[in-house]
Amino acid sequence: MENTYNLRSYVAKVISCVLDHGESLSIVLPTMQNAINNRDRSLLQELCFGTLRMLPVLEYCVQQLITKPMLGKHRVLHYLLLVGLYQILYTRIPPYAILSETVNGAIALKYPQFKGLINAVLRQFQRKKNRLMYHVANHNMRYLHPLWLLQRIQQAYPLEWAQIINANNQKPPMWLRVNRLYHTRIAYLKLMARVNILAEPHVEYIDAIRLITPCTMYALPGFSDGWVTVQDASSQGCMGLLAPKNGEHILDLCAAPGGKTTHILEIAPKAQVMAIDIDQKRLIHITKNLQRLHLRATVKLGDARVPQQWCDNKQFDRILLDAPCSAIGVIRRHPDIKWLRRDNDIARLANLQADILVAVWPCLKPGGVMLYTTCSILPEENREQIATFLQQHRDARLVETGNLEKPGRQILPQIEGGDGFFYAKLIKI
Repeated sequence: MENTYNLRSYVAKVISCVLDHGESLSIVLPTMQNAINNRDRSLLQELCFGTLRMLPVLEYCVQQLITKPMLGKHRVLHYLLLVGLYQILYTRIPPYAILSETVNGAIALKYPQFKGLINAVLRQFQRKKNRLMYHVANHNMRYLHPLWLLQRIQQAYPLEWAQIINANNQKPPMWLRVNRLYHTRIAYLKLMARVNILAEPHVEYIDAIRLITPCTMYALPGFSDGWVTVQDASSQGCMGLLAPKNGEHILDLCAAPGGKTTHILEIAPKAQVMAIDIDQKRLIHITKNLQRLHLRATVKLGDARVPQQWCDNKQFDRILLDAPCSAIGVIRRHPDIKWLRRDNDIARLANLQADILVAVWPCLKPGGVMLYTTCSILPEENREQIATFLQQHRDARLVETGNLEKPGRQILPQIEGGDGFFYAKLIKI
């Protein structure tokens, strides 16, 4: 590692990839982590997630502290400043270390002439912090959401919007799914207790447990052997409704990275499962998850809107459609969503969801079950989507999830609970 190695410069580069180039944090971050010292990887993640989570506050502060914005090739230095302010406000890193490492970030980014500016802005912020944060506390920026999204959530949930926003702005809890092919949940909780990992069971979802203090997945007993999987509780919750059974032909659509595919097979290991996704790179994750858990499924590249290209004229007993969506329900896990999404994306995604629903419905056997799910909380992608589908398909009946006036089950993000999620269970008459 060369002498100019500086972690903060890597954080600034990640933020630039997300905000300037529209790249997903889940794609950029692992690549950048592979380029740095192992010991710094968790801090890189914390600073990237935290800076994006608190972005409106940090942007406001920088705007108040500099007279000329840094644009073009110098934009990465703007992001370096954001990283410095985030550390001062929200971490326990000593101030002298923050200033030193952030100033040195300018050198690592090959802009040593800006060292003095970075140092001056950070020191000025230390002096003006209380006044600036007082203004933040009395402005909409304190909600840490773009205005269009804040307004959509307020309109959809006039009573619950504040708790939704609050949950979105927290660090997410770490949920696990115990592989029932190896251990009961009680038995696995005992295994974790032996290595001083404290956890508690979910009250409804029988495979789910929440870690009291998150840890690396490789510290979990038997992780490499497939005993347990990291998966949010709400994502696990759909299996109770899908209720897969051995011997059935089951289709998992938009299946990557394979969490639900493998959960199906843990419950019904003798089911014939076909997992479809449109993204060739993401198919690799399905295969890796199957291998780690010693499970088998047919994995295919395919567009859910054109089932004739991949379904071989088959009909399925059960279909899990985890529809492409805005992912507004999982913002706390992916804070970049707030800044990558646009208001007009919602209508586009709703149209895509409708196209997939209509295209795939003929692939379901009469008497079969389709479970429609999203990780969104927006009505256009969820209840309104299903209400329209039911009106247009008289051979579809809603069961176990809501009623015709309010179809489906909407889970809102909870601070210590699961992410925002939607389920609608349909039976073909």
